[in-house]
Amino acid sequence: MKDLSSLIKREIGKPSPIREIMKMAEPSNIINMGLNPEDVISFGGGWVDHYSPEELRNAYMEIIKDEFKFHASGGYSPTLGFEETRENIAKYSKILFNEKIEKENIIVGGSSTQLTMDIFRTLLDPGDEIILPDPTYANYYGQISFVSNRIRIVAIPFLNEEWKYIENKDEILSRIQDEMLKKRTKAILIASPDNPTSQIIPNEFMVELLKISRDTGTYLIIDYAYKTQYFGEEYPQYFSFSPLDYENLITINSNSKWGRGLGRRMGWVEANLEIINALERVQQSTILCPDTLHQMAFNEFMKDPKDLRRYIDNVRNDYKKASEITVESIRKHLGFRFLIPQGGLYVAADVGEDSDKFVLRVLKNTGVIFVPGKGFGNTMKNGIRISYGPLVRKMDKIEEGISRVGKYLHG
Repeated sequence: MKDLSSLIKREIGKPSPIREIMKMAEPSNIINMGLNPEDVISFGGGWVDHYSPEELRNAYMEIIKDEFKFHASGGYSPTLGFEETRENIAKYSKILFNEKIEKENIIVGGSSTQLTMDIFRTLLDPGDEIILPDPTYANYYGQISFVSNRIRIVAIPFLNEEWKYIENKDEILSRIQDEMLKKRTKAILIASPDNPTSQIIPNEFMVELLKISRDTGTYLIIDYAYKTQYFGEEYPQYFSFSPLDYENLITINSNSKWGRGLGRRMGWVEANLEIINALERVQQSTILCPDTLHQMAFNEFMKDPKDLRRYIDNVRNDYKKASEITVESIRKHLGFRFLIPQGGLYVAADVGEDSDKFVLRVLKNTGVIFVPGKGFGNTMKNGIRISYGPLVRKMDKIEEGISRVGKYLHG
């Protein structure tokens, strides 16, 4: 047989660190370590575990029960997504975030992951630069490399050696501006709330970043995967900003977290018309069209979304409570430096040693799984990501797991 492509041969040796630790946690590997899989407590997963809205489940049931609707769900949708879906996304954004967005500025995709990859394909040429915070979501690095290994990633530390996040706002913005003034810098990509730190980008920082990026002609891409899991009383002002306000703004959105649609994949991008038209062409070659069934169910759900905000608030409070239990357990049993979550699903903690070795050692000796921080950037090389997301309905397991690690580490 002839060789695989040079691209895949290069990338196959650089798997996702998150996926690798999850592979290590498979029952067969756990048994080989001499552990009982039923005793394992995992803080490794980057997923939510609350129940989807009952109205959304009923929408799927309505489609499945109706012969003609189910038949229709097997047909193609437009590459941009149904017009009704895009109108309902605009309504969803207005209800939750008071955002003004038009359906023409929305493209529906298979998932936010796929859409992120397609944005990279749309914007980046070999030799271009893209700015990422350090730390940031580990998957971005692999996705960019799959577009071209000649795209330069400029990682700018948002987390300092004292484990303070965006401690020196002016210095960070100055570094970003210097990079944006370079002709080959095309974009900056930021998640808020962030993965792995669960920090919210401060409003004044983001407003200034929007101004700098607009003045330099640089795209500002915001990944809003955890947007509905913000723990503050009021959303930051920029949560309502749209490409109608800022032509250089691109936002990536998903139903994965708010509606527990991790496996029922549907995402969307909001951007100016030039970007939407470009993404439509890319999607014609990547997924052809977004999933029809998921769009139909979402449209049915959005016919009467009067309880949507209450549902989102209840879910958000559950994750805030899980985060508080995690924080208190770390203080009580571990004593590590850490960042208090402002949203999202994670606590980033400093273990004071190589995170890969620490995670493997803890797993073998306690049956507790964390994610090593190295894959998120150099600032997290001695850090771990502790996810309370999968344990939101089993909050007693949070202290049990962290207590188990504390007993091992401190005798």
